[in-house]
Amino acid sequence: MINLVEINSLIKTFSSKSVICNLNLTLKPGKTIGLLGPNGSGKTTLMKIAAGLLKATYGEILIDGQRPGVYTKSIVSYLPDINHLYDWMTVKDAVNFYKRFYTDFDVQKSKELIQYFEINERDKVARLSKGAVQKVLIMLVLSRKAKLYILDEPFNGVDPVGKEQIIQSILKNYNENSSVIISTHQMNEVETILDQVIFIEKGKIVISGDAEELRQTNNKSIEELYREVFGKC
Repeated sequence: MINLVEINSLIKTFSSKSVICNLNLTLKPGKTIGLLGPNGSGKTTLMKIAAGLLKATYGEILIDGQRPGVYTKSIVSYLPDINHLYDWMTVKDAVNFYKRFYTDFDVQKSKELIQYFEINERDKVARLSKGAVQKVLIMLVLSRKAKLYILDEPFNGVDPVGKEQIIQSILKNYNENSSVIISTHQMNEVETILDQVIFIEKGKIVISGDAEELRQTNNKSIEELYREVFGKC
């Protein structure tokens, strides 16, 4: 089975500062992966490179065997950590925008998610709460038939009920041919759904492995292990 993501000696620098430092990683399809680390650890930069929004300075990243480009953008569905929708848009406008832009956008799935999240498609983005906007963004990203879903802080501004809805929507979206990478500081929300975890700090992988094996080996939850590694209280 081909690796869905393969990273070899990846380096990313901004001016003279190294953000990703000689990183090596392989990810298989059919996994839910937690990309975890403190602020400034390189998580967002790594995800943007995988999504084709940034170029590596050195090294190589392959998505489904291909370098980032037109093909990989067609199979990667990326949720940034900011709202990228226009204020004048209604939810329906946003759906139509994604439908025109992405050939793999599943309108029926978007309708199901709109109903599941209890979103009114006539509401304007500008009038939605932060949590509601986040649900709209999640709905758009998960409505694509992608091979790789990259979610950067998917729970921003979302209340506990909304977080559970998002988690369940991610689980329902799972299939053996696609994988989900989730970057979040709220590990207690996602720990139970993670198959693999990657701890990253200063652009380097500190720990990477099967989530259940790491729990058993260390006799700790992933959240407890995170606090131990990064000194979080």
